[in-house]
Amino acid sequence: MATLPEPFDHPAWLTGVGTAVAYGLILVVLFVALFVVPYLIFSLL
Repeated sequence: MATLPEPFDHPAWLTGVGTAVAYGLILVVLFVALFVVPYLIFSLL
């Protein structure tokens, strides 16, 4: 694992970044499930 600069060395930074990344992934999955999949289904009919 790469060493981080001193101000970002605290575990709370890792927790915050992990939370933001997980939230972004959830938003992408929901967007695909709610908009892309129905669009593909209806465009194929």
